[in-house]
Amino acid sequence: MKRPTKGELLLEVGCEEIPAGLLNSAREQLQEVLERELEARGLLMGGKVRTFSTPRRLIATCATLAVREPDRETQAIGPPKSIAYDAQGRPTRAAESFAKRQGLKVGELKVIETPKGAYVAAVVKQRGQPADNVLKALLPGVITRLSFPRSMYWTSPGGLHFIRPIRWVLALFAGKVIPFQLEGLRSGDQTFGHRLLAPRPLRVRSFASYQQKLRRAFVRVDPDERRAQIVNECDRLLERHGLRRRADNELLELLVNQVEHPAVVLGEFSRDYLALPAEVSVTVMRHHQKYFSVEDRQGKLVPHFLAVIDLDGSGSGQIGRNHEAVLAARFGDAEFFWGADQRRTLAERLPLLEQATFVARAGSYRQKVERLARLAAWLGENVTCDGRRADIVALVRAAELCKSDLTTEMVGEFPELQGVIGGLYARAQGEAEPVARAIYEHYKPAGAEDSVPETHEGALLSLGDKLDTVAACFSVGLIPSGSRDPYALRRAAAGVVRIVVERRLRLSLLAAVEAAVSIVHGSGLVGGEEAGLATTILSFLEERTRHLFRETRGFAYDEVNAVFAAGWEDLVDTGARLGALREIRPTPDFEPLAAAFKRIRNILEQAGGSERFLDREINADYIEAGAERELYDRFLKLRPRVAGLREKHRYAEAFREVASLRPQVDRFFDKVLVMAPEEARRENRLALLAQLLGEFSAMADFSEIVVTTKGKES
Repeated sequence: MKRPTKGELLLEVGCEEIPAGLLNSAREQLQEVLERELEARGLLMGGKVRTFSTPRRLIATCATLAVREPDRETQAIGPPKSIAYDAQGRPTRAAESFAKRQGLKVGELKVIETPKGAYVAAVVKQRGQPADNVLKALLPGVITRLSFPRSMYWTSPGGLHFIRPIRWVLALFAGKVIPFQLEGLRSGDQTFGHRLLAPRPLRVRSFASYQQKLRRAFVRVDPDERRAQIVNECDRLLERHGLRRRADNELLELLVNQVEHPAVVLGEFSRDYLALPAEVSVTVMRHHQKYFSVEDRQGKLVPHFLAVIDLDGSGSGQIGRNHEAVLAARFGDAEFFWGADQRRTLAERLPLLEQATFVARAGSYRQKVERLARLAAWLGENVTCDGRRADIVALVRAAELCKSDLTTEMVGEFPELQGVIGGLYARAQGEAEPVARAIYEHYKPAGAEDSVPETHEGALLSLGDKLDTVAACFSVGLIPSGSRDPYALRRAAAGVVRIVVERRLRLSLLAAVEAAVSIVHGSGLVGGEEAGLATTILSFLEERTRHLFRETRGFAYDEVNAVFAAGWEDLVDTGARLGALREIRPTPDFEPLAAAFKRIRNILEQAGGSERFLDREINADYIEAGAERELYDRFLKLRPRVAGLREKHRYAEAFREVASLRPQVDRFFDKVLVMAPEEARRENRLALLAQLLGEFSAMADFSEIVVTTKGKES
C-alpha cells in the first residue's frame, strides 16, 4: 500500500474576544508567518495557507502539506588542503578530526577550490524530519510571534503575551493531534461552538468536519460568508419597504469581525429625530451603536436602522425594542446638545480655545487658529485651482472659527463630528456659505478612503490645517520615527499631497512649507533653524508624494525617480510629466535613448561631473563632419522646440521630440570617440553631451529609467 505524501494542516487558536479592529491584521500575520516558515522547510508543496477568523478564534489551514521535509545536502568547509594532507597526499590528524566531526570517513572528504585556495569539504546528507515533528516545534513559535498594538498576560508578567487570553488550541495534521504546550495549555482536537448558542466542545478530524460542526454550532468561520450573510439579510429586510442600507464598508467590516453568527434586526425611531442634521443622526447610529442607517431610493434618511447581533435572530422583536430604547436616549442627548450649543456662537467660543491644548509644547488651539488664519491668507493669495483663487475673506473667517466646535457639548459627546458640526453650526448661525462649507470640509480627507474637500476654500483650509500641524510638531521635535506616529503626521502629510494632486492646486510645495514654518516660528514656538526645518518637512512630504504616485497612481518606481529628479514641488506639473512619460515609454525609440542617456551620465561622471561642462560654450569649429555634426545640428534644432512645448506643459509631445534624437545619438556613439586624445576636442564633446543631458532632463532624468536588454535590466 502506497504511503500518503501529503496531509492537511488545521490550526485554531481559541481566545477571549479579540477587538474587531485587530482581527484582519492578526489573520494576515498568521498567514504570512506560517506560510513563510512552511515554505522554508520545504513542506508547502506549492500550496497556500488559508486563514480565517472570528472574534474568538484565529484559524489556519493548508490542504497539501508534505508529510516529510525533503532531504538536504549541506557542505561543511574544513581545514586547507595543505594542512589536511601531507606532502605524500596522506590525511593528517586535522583531516581525520574534521571527518569524525562530520560523521564521515576520511576517504569521503572532498577537496574544493575557494577564493582563498584549496580546502577540504564534507558533503553531509540530512534526512528530512517528519512533518509532525517539524510542526510540533514550529507552531508554538508561530502563535507567539503574532504582534498586536497592545498585548496582555494572564498567567505571569514573564509569561506569554497575547492580545487576549488563549483558552484552547486545536492543532491537527493528517487527522492527528500535533502535541505541544503553550503556557501550560495542551493542544488537542477540540474546538468550541458559539459562546451563548452552543458552547459545547466539538471533536474534529479535518477542516471540512471543523467547518461543518461549527456551522451547526452557530459559528461561521469565514469572514466572507459572514459579510454576505449580513448584506443579504439587510437587503431582505428592507426590500419589501422599498428602502436600502446606506453604504458603509468600514462599518460593515467592523461588524463582520464582531460576530460569529450574524443576524440582522430592523428597528425604527421617532420621525421627530429627523429634524436633526443627517450627519448627526448617522453619527449617533454609526459610531455609538454600530447601526446601519437606512435611506429611501432618493438617498434621504428614513426613521429606521439595522442592528447586527451575534445571535440566531429568535426573539428579535424584543431585541429590536431594546435597541430602539437605547437609540432614542442617544438621539435625545444629541437633540439637547444641538439646542444647548446654539446659545453661544462659534466666534464667542474662541476664548475657550485658550484652555484647549493642541499638542504638548505646541500651544493651545487658540494659538493654532491664529497661525492658521495667517497661513490661510497666504494660501489664498498664492494658490490657484484651474486659474481661480479662493474667497480670501471667507477663507480667513473659516480658519478663525474652524476649531471652535471643539468646545461644544456635541463634539464632547460625539468627537467624530468635529469639523462637520462646526460647519453646520456656522450655517445655522448665519455665517456665509463658503465659510460654513470650508469648516465642514477642513478635516478631509480623514483617511485613505475619504474624499478630499469639494470647495476651493475647504481645500485650502484643510491644506493649511495639515501643514500647520506638521510644521508645529516638527518644530518642537515631535517627528515620526519607525512605526511610531502618535500625532498622525504621516496621515496629515498624505492628506496634503492628495488635496494638492486631486484638487489640481497650483503652488510650490516648498514655498507653502516655508510659509507654514515661518508662521510657526513667528508665533514663538521653539524650534530649529527655519531653512533646515523646511527642508526636513519637505523630505517628509516627498515620501508621501512618491508613495501616492507609485502605490495609488500606479507609476513605476523608475518613472517616479526620473521625474522627481527634475523637480517635484509642483505636484500638478509632476503628475502631468509622469503621465506623459508613461505614455511615451512603450514607443520604440524611448528605452534605447534612455540607455544612451545613462551612458552619457556615466561618461560625464567619470570626467568630473556634468556641472563642469554645463556652462561651457560649444565651439562649432571643433564639431567634426558626420555623426558629431548631425547630433549637434539636431540638438540645436530641437532645443527651442522642446523648451516651447515644456512651457506649455505639452509634455508628451516634448518627450516624443526628445525620443526622435535616438538615431543621431546612436550614430554618435558608434562613430565618435568622446574621450579624444586632444583636450580641446574632448572637452567640447563633453560640453555637448552635458548640455544635451541637462536641457532634456528638465522634464525627467532619462538616465533613471531602467531599460531591458536581452531580458536583463540595466
